[in-house]
Amino acid sequence: MDRRHFLKQSSLLTIGGILLPSTLLTTCRKETLFEDVTYDGKVIIIGAGAAGLYAAYILKSKGIDFQILEASSTYGGRLGKLTGFANFPIDTGAQWLHGENSILGDLIKSSKTKITRDDSETKFWFNNQLIDALPQNTNIFEGEELPDISYEAYALQNGLGNEYKYIIENIAGDQGAAASHLSVYGNNKDEENWSAGDDDFKFEETFFDLIDKEIGSQVKDQILINTIITKIDYSQSEIKLTDSNNNTFNANKVIITVPISILKSGDIQFIPALPIEKTTAFSKIGMDAGMKVFLKFSNKFFDQNIIGGSVCAAYADDSIGKAQNDNILLAFIMGNQAEYLTSLGSDVAITAALLQELDLMYNGQATASFIASHVENWTTNPFVKGAYSYSTVGMGDARKTASQALGEKLYFAGEAMNTNGHHQTVHGAIETGYREVINMLTDIKK
Repeated sequence: MDRRHFLKQSSLLTIGGILLPSTLLTTCRKETLFEDVTYDGKVIIIGAGAAGLYAAYILKSKGIDFQILEASSTYGGRLGKLTGFANFPIDTGAQWLHGENSILGDLIKSSKTKITRDDSETKFWFNNQLIDALPQNTNIFEGEELPDISYEAYALQNGLGNEYKYIIENIAGDQGAAASHLSVYGNNKDEENWSAGDDDFKFEETFFDLIDKEIGSQVKDQILINTIITKIDYSQSEIKLTDSNNNTFNANKVIITVPISILKSGDIQFIPALPIEKTTAFSKIGMDAGMKVFLKFSNKFFDQNIIGGSVCAAYADDSIGKAQNDNILLAFIMGNQAEYLTSLGSDVAITAALLQELDLMYNGQATASFIASHVENWTTNPFVKGAYSYSTVGMGDARKTASQALGEKLYFAGEAMNTNGHHQTVHGAIETGYREVINMLTDIKK
């Protein structure tokens, strides 16, 4: 089964000018959203990523008082934009639209945003040479009755020896995980629920531009940046939030959209403490190290995709889908490889390690034509601490437990809280922001 399993929708409905797939509306109790709801309470959203921005957008359309508290100095979460490095804008965070059948796919159509299907070709670095096809089939991680063991262990069980180590790391890395951490069973179950479509697309501008122009710009006046929430006291009828500067904020309901890594690390203290089943669920959801390094060269000596490097298991030509064509190669680095490169301690050292590997692949052409690099290390970002969520061995239904609201006061959104197979994606994060507003409105009407 392909990850981008396609499921067509027959009709669309709208709210606030944004098109929503009818099946999503059905799932999220659509009858609640479109009825008039009177609510004079205050809603605070923690985190101005895709989930938080979209939740805010819908609350604004309903005339509900809200504020977004964002820990960093800008909004967008794991979306980001780099200009000036190349003659086209670069997505430093989320980059590909995974399937068109989603809220974002519909938004792209309605806004006439330019995207290009990514049909780029792949070379494999295997046994110290670049080849077009692998000797053995690596499409073994899907099917019936798969075991709840790691990709690494399952590959070895199926005769894919050490020479396939970094090919398998690439497959797991696409899910944001080290091959030793990602569950064969869990990830396959996630894939079965995927309904956004089979194809991947790249933006002529950036993914960030789409979210900024169509959603963020509508609510940015309600975002308070550089506000790191460290405590949430929901013991009384009014919720009290405290930030790192000891400023306090009061709300009647709170939507929490921070990355799962922040919830797992205990950066936010909850009063009373969260139920043990919820914190246990947090701990079972995986999120590994992740970084993106953009390498600029004077000539395009490289292939469109290179899979299987021991330093970086996935390189990609970043000019695909862009109006201009500077020679930018993206090193997409996840899991253990991202941890190793982070341990080198500097962007210069990270770049040198990548150039050394590319020189081996392309007979010294990388260093000879290298101009500059930009390292975006999401692992060292204190408000992200990694890439995106994945299913660990033994995870079970942790996402369902993690995403459940508490006491009609605390609501949990963000890509890791997506329970329909769309975690790891921007559209999956947006779906959870939408879902939790629906749940909140449902509680208000009780």
